[in-house]
Amino acid sequence: MGLGFLMLCHTALHRAAQIARHWAETGCPVVLHVDARVKAGAYDRLVKDLADLPNVRFSRRHACEWGTWGLVAATLDASDLMLRDFPGVGHVFLASGSCLPLRPTAELMAYLAARPRTDFIESVTTADVGWTVGGLDRERFTLRFPFSWRKHRWLFDTYVTVQRKLGLRRRIPAGLVPHLGSQWWCLTRSTLSAIVTDPERPKYDRYFRRVWIPDESYFQTLVRKHSTTVESRSLTLSKFDFQGKPHIFYDDHLQLLRRSDCFVARKIWPQANRLYREFLAPAEAQAPRAEPSPGKIDRLFSKATERRVRGRPGLYMQSRFPQPGWENGLTAQPYSVFEGFADLFQDFDSWLSRSIGGRVHGHLFAQGRVQFAGGERVYNGCLSDSATLRDYDPDRFLTSLIWNTRGERQCFQFGPRDVQDIAPFIARDPNAQISVITGAWAVPLFRSKAEFSDLRREAARLQQIESLHVAQLRRHDTRARVRIWNLAEFLENPMEPLQTIVDEISPTALRRLAEAPRLADLSGFGRFIQDLRNQGMQPTMVGDIPLGEDLTPSSGRRGRPYLVK
Repeated sequence: MGLGFLMLCHTALHRAAQIARHWAETGCPVVLHVDARVKAGAYDRLVKDLADLPNVRFSRRHACEWGTWGLVAATLDASDLMLRDFPGVGHVFLASGSCLPLRPTAELMAYLAARPRTDFIESVTTADVGWTVGGLDRERFTLRFPFSWRKHRWLFDTYVTVQRKLGLRRRIPAGLVPHLGSQWWCLTRSTLSAIVTDPERPKYDRYFRRVWIPDESYFQTLVRKHSTTVESRSLTLSKFDFQGKPHIFYDDHLQLLRRSDCFVARKIWPQANRLYREFLAPAEAQAPRAEPSPGKIDRLFSKATERRVRGRPGLYMQSRFPQPGWENGLTAQPYSVFEGFADLFQDFDSWLSRSIGGRVHGHLFAQGRVQFAGGERVYNGCLSDSATLRDYDPDRFLTSLIWNTRGERQCFQFGPRDVQDIAPFIARDPNAQISVITGAWAVPLFRSKAEFSDLRREAARLQQIESLHVAQLRRHDTRARVRIWNLAEFLENPMEPLQTIVDEISPTALRRLAEAPRLADLSGFGRFIQDLRNQGMQPTMVGDIPLGEDLTPSSGRRGRPYLVK
């Protein structure tokens, strides 16, 4: 028994003619349906181009809009013509004008001849379908859809809402169990003939005329009534993205299509000249090829879909930038934030750079300018040290810095004197490692020569800012890794927390610190804190700094940092 092809053509009719000729010249009858919306001139040229082929027919034309009955009506008329004019056809293969055969037609005919009673059509119940888009699976069979989803979206949605509120439900014809699947199938003559000539067909046609996207359910449902052997898969390679739109294959997909071992693929770009040239070339003798296996390339498509939907971590795209929460990670890689360390230690930046081998900046969010490492005025990715440009969008400034320096650990200082707009961002960033010594802002005040009344006011201001910031870091939704010590606690034994921080930044090194950063001279610092208390300010963020006690760290005392998150 032979093989016949039905082709549903809408655009790029010159390519449809090329494919129809390819199949017809191998002895396979072809019936073409051309969308009624195609202009008469283009249709007449297609008919003329194929007029020399005796086994090519054209069926009655219908307007074929996506998701409407026209596609099913076109397929039924083309099927009826195929069965009537070509009695030797044993299998009928439904394709589109944008399909392309990937293997010689003789291989497909031999494959089907070995399975003379098998119908190849994806046909699964609504409960098992995972690819329906739009939230309508079972409801597409129980509601009415008289309006076009594309042309009259408001009417479509409103009518669905009205039916739901009024509890209107359609009755599914007796004996039918709704199934869904790909539009592209290959059915045996007996099954297709039973569907086309079914005495109940007028009733089924009336019912499916108001089903949403009937081309994905009409044959998929009726084949379960008439077929004896259903292979629930399509012989046509067709891939769809997360929005339900078909992937288009281009010339650079040549090897990918060959690897699939499928017989036919859609949807091919009309200008993919290399694909048409390679796959329509005269067949050469080849060793038997493997079973069609679209799964071979599923992993690649899954990765492509994930890349499109989620993007790369820390890289913001136009498609998801306006949507908070659509980003794939706030930043591209881990980085460290140090708060209070530069106030407590002299030349802390240089010491940290030597200890971890990373890039250590100053206060990136300082009021006057961005303090890039080495005093640079312009940094990777042409980031300027202008505070005005940075403060226009501090979140994007930081994400750009981390993205532009991928592969190198970035560290920077932060504190209550800095612009605080970035604080909520780093608190919810899982890549941020934040180490805080609360109250360390008092050390520069202690060493300054300003009037004490001014120092007290400044101390109260900085403490208020830091208090709000620490409260934010301790929130339940903070995703950064945060360690907090107060100044008194940290001074008990600073080497232990410093070692912990360095080990976390460079986990592969696992070496003991050979040197410690030089601690600022704190002689008389206890008296300074007491004077703040005496002036009516309560420096709670500093911790318990006793009056007159030597603040030089003791090797025998060990402080315990606590992990907030």
